[in-house]
Amino acid sequence: MKSLSTKVLLFIVICSLLQTEISAINDTIVDENCPSLANADSLQYTELIQRMTHVCRYDRLERPIEYDNQTLKRLPIVVKTRIYVYLLQNLNSDLLQFKTHALLQLSFQDKRLAYKEFAPERRETILGQKHLSERLWLPHIFFANERESSILGTDEKDVLTSISRDGNVIISTRLQASLYCWMNFKKFPFDQQYCSTILESWMYNTSDLLLEWEDHAPISFDPDMRLTEFNLAQFWHNTTVVHSDHINMRHGAFQGNYSSLSFTVSLQREIGFYLLDYYLPSMMIVAISWVSFWLQADASPPRIMLGTSTMLSFITLSSSQSKTLPKVSYIKVSEVWFIGCTFFIFGSLVEFAFVNTIWRRKENIELKKVNSKYIIKSTLTPRPSRRQLGGSLSNESRARSCSSLDNIVSSTESVRNGNGTVNPGFNNYLTVHPNLPIIRTECADNVSVCSERSTNDHVVDIDKDKKSEKDPPTFTTMTPQEIAMWIDRRSRLLFPGMFLAFNALYWTFVYCF
Repeated sequence: MKSLSTKVLLFIVICSLLQTEISAINDTIVDENCPSLANADSLQYTELIQRMTHVCRYDRLERPIEYDNQTLKRLPIVVKTRIYVYLLQNLNSDLLQFKTHALLQLSFQDKRLAYKEFAPERRETILGQKHLSERLWLPHIFFANERESSILGTDEKDVLTSISRDGNVIISTRLQASLYCWMNFKKFPFDQQYCSTILESWMYNTSDLLLEWEDHAPISFDPDMRLTEFNLAQFWHNTTVVHSDHINMRHGAFQGNYSSLSFTVSLQREIGFYLLDYYLPSMMIVAISWVSFWLQADASPPRIMLGTSTMLSFITLSSSQSKTLPKVSYIKVSEVWFIGCTFFIFGSLVEFAFVNTIWRRKENIELKKVNSKYIIKSTLTPRPSRRQLGGSLSNESRARSCSSLDNIVSSTESVRNGNGTVNPGFNNYLTVHPNLPIIRTECADNVSVCSERSTNDHVVDIDKDKKSEKDPPTFTTMTPQEIAMWIDRRSRLLFPGMFLAFNALYWTFVYCF
């Protein structure tokens, strides 16, 4: 019995020794696959990073996980964002895009990389370049309105990674991007464009990742940055949530709400270039077209050459300014100016055609009054002269006749009726056709009556002649050449006055609306 108990005790001791040996072997195997973090203070930075990011401790495909202390609910990771803009290139109006060179900085907390517990003597921050960031988990952020983007340069120096002893990771990337900017050219070249840069999370929705701007100076610009065509008026930033589903598939096959950040710059176009290179030259071209008003109306070659050359010059000037703009359907402010100047140049050509037509007329024009109303009316609808009117009236006049039986009732010509009433005698008249010679008859019985009548008619004609000598003439006669020169003189004042009124309305609209 004693020997049996001794054997059992010996067996137990042997088994415990075997188990201890097996555990030691397993620990040795584990230590070989997962390097120890003991004496981390004495390790180099490269070796320390390699041990902290070993597959036995760190999975770069899994995001940092944090839990709520009260509900033990898994919390999304918060990624703080900051952008420093080195350069904003001028907007490309034709392609509706702009280029930017900027530094994008992303910071987040990853406690798996905190080394203050096993390396308490290390106070410095671990710094590395692209090779360090390739060993870490990084949030997948993209530009939602990008046309193309790339990291500046080809060297690793353009990506900077820092890890603090608390596990705070900062990824800084220098990049360049061509971003779309949907512009409105209704007030070109006095327009103000608003261009946005939009950052969104690509892989993780709001339940896993949240993008937030840094609390202090999230957007900053290089103080030496200068823009040639635009002036940076103001900028602001915003935080939104983008919804993705089977219709709005902006995140591929993933559905849900995704965090988004954006900042917008307000760019005011500088008008100095357009004033000197477009507006002032166009004013001078329009004024040159008015030189034709000082040339004679029959000088066709110089006036035609002046009008057509100014028209072609202005069209060439306008096309050079608008060729860099997209072909939009609405009317721009610059096109209103183009239409107005074209109207005045074309008006000078029409005025030349009008006065040249009047100059070549051969008959004088009679005017009731010498003013714009009657001159324009008479030139458009010429009226017959007074001689023609007088001739037509004389042809329509009738010759008067004389009868020897006026106001006399002859007894021989009176006829009594049966009841004793007397019928008045019928007066005899001699009517003379105006185209025939006038035959005057004298009364046989009473010559004095006819002579008295002729005397009275002669007195009336004398009175009319005296009255016509006292009254001034009603019509004024002007030659076609005088009318053409009169219209040219009025055009010298009318066209500049209308152009000044157009300028006043145009610039008032530009600066008040």
